[in-house]
Amino acid sequence: MKICIVGAGAIGGYIAAEMAMAGHDVCAIARGQHLTAIRQNGLTLIVDGQARIARFPASDNPMDFGPQDYVICALKAHQAAEYAPKMRPLIGPHTAIVTAMNGVPWWYFHRSGGAFEGRPLRSVDPQGHQWNMFGPERAIGCVVDPACEVVSPGVIVHHEFKRFILGEPDNSVSERVRCIGEIFEKSGFEAPVRKAIRRHVWLKLWGNVCFNPISALTHVTLDQISTVAGLRSLCADMMSEARAVAHGLDIDIPVQMIERRLDAAGLAKGHKMSMLQDLERGRSMEIDALVTAVAELGDVVGVATPTIDIVLDLVRARGRQAGLYPA
Repeated sequence: MKICIVGAGAIGGYIAAEMAMAGHDVCAIARGQHLTAIRQNGLTLIVDGQARIARFPASDNPMDFGPQDYVICALKAHQAAEYAPKMRPLIGPHTAIVTAMNGVPWWYFHRSGGAFEGRPLRSVDPQGHQWNMFGPERAIGCVVDPACEVVSPGVIVHHEFKRFILGEPDNSVSERVRCIGEIFEKSGFEAPVRKAIRRHVWLKLWGNVCFNPISALTHVTLDQISTVAGLRSLCADMMSEARAVAHGLDIDIPVQMIERRLDAAGLAKGHKMSMLQDLERGRSMEIDALVTAVAELGDVVGVATPTIDIVLDLVRARGRQAGLYPA
């Protein structure tokens, strides 16, 4: 199987390195100094303090690789929407696209059933590039659990977790999802295939919708967000609103999980959320897939999200002030 990782940053580079070292036919799209380092020295992956070097073809031009069996898109959601036209050389008649990114996926209402079937989401695919160019039938869902970091060009440190949850939008267990799951597993990852992939999307999004924007606004770590009384209360309100939106989409999240999730976050001593890391490093902020999309879905199902809306306005303003979110 030919596999291209689009976006060989922290997560994409981690996937590419482990798959390459397991002997799979992998190539990667990267850019800048990171690409130069991978080409010259391979990609150094540090896991549990042990460094290994993976070598695989890398380019900033998808035309160098041609059609693939699987494209694993590990870009941030807004980057994927912008980059989609450039991905076309990677797409053949039977190419599947694995959306290994945070937040609400662009294919969310494909084969979802019900009144919203086929509805596009402006917040994550504003020009419709992904839906219209590729077709949602190519999409395989992927919820990313690992925490990784590019510490210097060509060097990635894996901090924790190795699970990628995979699932078809129509809740089937197809041959193609079983196949990519086996490739992940043989590369040393945990890759359970789940029928209800949207529920797993929501379980991760539930924390991201509050923890990430609050971290960017306050510059405090996850344990502080979940233990400082006012911030914890704000998180609980946002999670309650997100839970109501999910319920409107037939996703059930038990209300008692709010306190459990906040308690668990309090154990992550010193952990900086990705949105805060992006703000500090001058990288574009992933606001829309994590927060705007929840507000949009609230509008779709007729559920008010007043607290989420206020925090969204604040974090957008912060991102614009830093030049890291569109005006």
